Amino acid sequence: MQLGMVGLGRMGANMTRRLMQGGHQVVVSDLSPEAVKSLAGEGAVASTSLQDLVSKLHAPRAVWIMVPAGGPTEQTVQALAQYLQAGDTILDGGNSYFKDDVRRSRLLKDRGIHYVDVGTSGGVWGLERGYCMMIGGPVEAVKRLDPIFKTLAPGRGDIPRTPGIEKLGGTSEEGYIHCGPSGAGHFVKMVHNGIEYGIMQAYAEGFDIFQNANSKELPEDIRYDLNLPEIAEVWRRGSVVSSWLLDLTAMALAENPALSEYTGFVQDSGEGRWTIQAAVEEAVPVDVLSAALFVRFRSRQHHTFAEKVLSAMRQKFGGHLEPSATAKKTA
Repeated sequence: MQLGMVGLGRMGANMTRRLMQGGHQVVVSDLSPEAVKSLAGEGAVASTSLQDLVSKLHAPRAVWIMVPAGGPTEQTVQALAQYLQAGDTILDGGNSYFKDDVRRSRLLKDRGIHYVDVGTSGGVWGLERGYCMMIGGPVEAVKRLDPIFKTLAPGRGDIPRTPGIEKLGGTSEEGYIHCGPSGAGHFVKMVHNGIEYGIMQAYAEGFDIFQNANSKELPEDIRYDLNLPEIAEVWRRGSVVSSWLLDLTAMALAENPALSEYTGFVQDSGEGRWTIQAAVEEAVPVDVLSAALFVRFRSRQHHTFAEKVLSAMRQKFGGHLEPSATAKKTA
């Protein structure tokens, strides 16, 4: 199948590679000519502009956007809409706000252009592991693009089958689902990221307790000099709290038990805030998720070992780097 890919950053480039490995033709575009040239050298079709990209796609066209949420996504959608025709599809695989999806889908529908929002999880490991996708948009467009989703998804792998899941049908076992109409995909991904904040915070606080278990404030007979890398590793094996985030924590601690390369300055990418906003609108109490978000705000003022653990996990799963000291002062 043929697809256009706009945005060749950490995820866009690897998604392009995975699609090409799956036999798809990908026409690529990026603000960096070097990024386009690099992917073209691996087999992608280069383009010099969005108009050029669209001209190299066969109707009905499909263009996947992997650029930062907000202004860059809005500008790219509006620009593509000038060149696409009725029956074509724009896919937004970034972390857009679901209400923006609803608005964009209405505007594009008047032109006969489909809009599909794809909440995409997988980070820098997606090329190897595949991408978990939560999809929103019109049924006909989603069905037509199923070969693309199937190639990007991780597949069933060796994960034991959930009893009774075979009765439900669908594609969830493959690692992607059609959640509903426009906005539903990013809504599910938004809450996914809110939950991610809570899980990460729980691990971070636990390891902070371990880090301070030998505090001089404690009686000598209950001070413990604990091996954090080994604790993380043993929890990976048979523990009820094992997870991929724990795997990444174990990796970071094995590399540097003190996490001295991290300051503990923890960014939030927006989905955590939107999750809390949605909870307020629905009158749903979210004690853990809101607390996890507020800790990230606090981390920009005072850093604990817990925040270093959080920062290490973000770097490991998504390649997210802490801002430079200069950037922090001017923020």
